[in-house]
Order: sequence, then structure tokens, then C-alpha cells
Amino acid sequence: MSSPLQLNPALQNVPVYVPGRPIEDVARELGLPPESVIKLASNENPLGPSPAALAAMEKALASLHLYPDGNAFYLKQKLAEKIGVKTENLILGNGSNEIIEFAGHALMGPGVDVVFSQYCFAVYPIVTRLFGANPIVVPAKNYGHDLPAMLAAITPRTKVIFVANPNNPTGTLASRDDLLRFVEQVPPQVLIVMDEAYIEFLDDPVDLLPLIRRGAKPNLLIMRTFSKIFGLAGLRVGYGIAQPELIAALEKVRQPFNINAIAQAGALAALDDTDHVRRTRENNARGLRFFSEAFKAMKREFIPSAANFILLRVRDGQRVFDELQKQGVIVRPLAGYQLPEWIRISIGTPQENSRCLDALKKILTD
Repeated sequence: MSSPLQLNPALQNVPVYVPGRPIEDVARELGLPPESVIKLASNENPLGPSPAALAAMEKALASLHLYPDGNAFYLKQKLAEKIGVKTENLILGNGSNEIIEFAGHALMGPGVDVVFSQYCFAVYPIVTRLFGANPIVVPAKNYGHDLPAMLAAITPRTKVIFVANPNNPTGTLASRDDLLRFVEQVPPQVLIVMDEAYIEFLDDPVDLLPLIRRGAKPNLLIMRTFSKIFGLAGLRVGYGIAQPELIAALEKVRQPFNINAIAQAGALAALDDTDHVRRTRENNARGLRFFSEAFKAMKREFIPSAANFILLRVRDGQRVFDELQKQGVIVRPLAGYQLPEWIRISIGTPQENSRCLDALKKILTD
């Protein structure tokens, strides 16, 4: 039955985001005990949430009859102190996804071009089409961003350009010189949305924050998240860093109370849990080495990763995904990212990594 409602025509072209499958769904579908299933699909922290965050969130439960602080005063203060900016440089979102939507509200619309790379985070094209803007997809180079080609794709109609560094879903990392040159050469009327969701996993990241502190780049919006290194994906807390004038504009489209009280308490405590961050980085580095060495020994093509996941070429990604699920291992098939021959494996604990590799070896030799 067709609906008589006159829906927004832009919705016809909006793809639907497909998340990694939850453990409960796979267990129920395949008749497996939930505790026997491991999830290495969504780039989550295998060590779990920060213990300090858990304690702070438990304490916050007693005040849930009250609305949260709509401006997240204490979280912004701590965050500003940690990264060396002012609170006026910060906006909080219900995950980084909401920050992307803020940019859409502020700058996108019919007749506007938005530039991003092939093999990019799926939400960039979703938000672009949601606001009726025109997606300009620049072919990838070695599975990563071709930054010179992205610069060349900018036209007078371009208002936003997205770069993720490290990139999701491929884990590639732009070189320091290329990235700095790119940021310098993007025209001032084009907003650079620099997605740094995985920056904490890098040993020597390119630091773009001085550009914000000096006011040198009014068209730069840096996005970061509490979902990855801090292990708080379930809370949905992301943040944007930019010049106060841009932040003030984005605040006009932010929903009231978009960061709930438990999320604020958990994120605030996580910022001081340096031990959890250190252990997460160490576990991730070991896991990347483990898979890289194993794939080399197996003579299987993979993409060296700078993030907390790794891509493996398996010829038929959907088949391998399905077979792994039967063994209680959830990974991510990448046909939706135009990479049907690949799967993405999030780094787990050493035990989870070994179990995933054993299952892969069995499937790939069948």
C-alpha cells in the first residue's frame, strides 16, 4: 500500500546505515549461546569501558530524575583542559555522527557539492544526501585518500570536504606533508571536516589543534569521539573542535540535552583514566602485529592499518562473513563500501584474535 504522505524527495536517495551485527542477534539466529559469540565488527574497545567511567556512571544513576546539564559544563571544561583549547572551541554531539549532521544543517542543501573519498565512512554520503546536497566521490589511491585529487574536485559549488585520518573502513593514513598541504590549500569558503575518531591509536599524529588555537583556520572542524580509545561506544559521545564563530553557528542546530547525564559522567571520568588508554593502545598494537604477521604467513592480501581494525581480502566477503558467524565470530563484510572481496576485522583481545584467526584459516582452506 502506497503512502499518501508527500515525503521529502531527498529521502529517495538516502542510503540506510547498516551497523555491525549485535551479538544477541547472531546468537538468536544461529542458536548459539550469547557468551560463546565474539564481535570483531564495529571497531569497539575489546577491553571494555574505562573502569573509572563505570564508577562515575553508577554514581550518576541517583540523579536521573533531573535533566542533564544542557551545556555539559564540567565535561567541556575538562576536555578543553586536556586538549589545550577553550570551551568556546568545543561542541558535543550524540556521537561524531551528530557533529556531521550539524555541518549538514549549517552548510548543505540543494545545489551544494560535498567532497569525500571513495571507501569513506558511510555517514558522509548519508548526511550529504539527507540535506539534498550533491556528493562528489573522489577515487581512492591505494585504498586511501587521494588528497591532491580531492583538492582538484573543489568547485565554486563546494561547501564541505570530509577527510578521515586514519580512514574508516580501510585504516589508511595520509602522510604528514600531504595532509598539511591539503589543509593549507583548501579554499577558505569550504569547510574541512577532519574526522579523527582513531587519532589516539597513532604514535605520532599530525596535530592540527594549533591551527584552532591560533585562529588560523576558521574553516576547519576537527571531530573526535569517546567511542573508540575510551571504550564508550554505547554512550554516544563525540565532539567537534573549531573556531568559536563556527561553534556558535553549530550550537543553533544542536538539540537540547543531546548528551545525557550518564554519558557526561562517564566521558568526564574517562578523560582521566590514562591507564585504560595506555592498555588499549598496547593491546591494539599487539593485535595489529598479530594479524599482519599471520596474514603475511598465509600469503593473504591485507591493508596495513593505522587504526584499531584491519582489512583482509578473502575473495567473497559475504561468504566468509556468514561462515565466521556460524563459528560465533562476527566481523564486517564490506560490499556496502564497494569492497565485496574484503572483510574488516576489529582488533580484539589476544584470545579473540586467535579464535578469529583459527576460524579464518579453517574457512579459507575449505
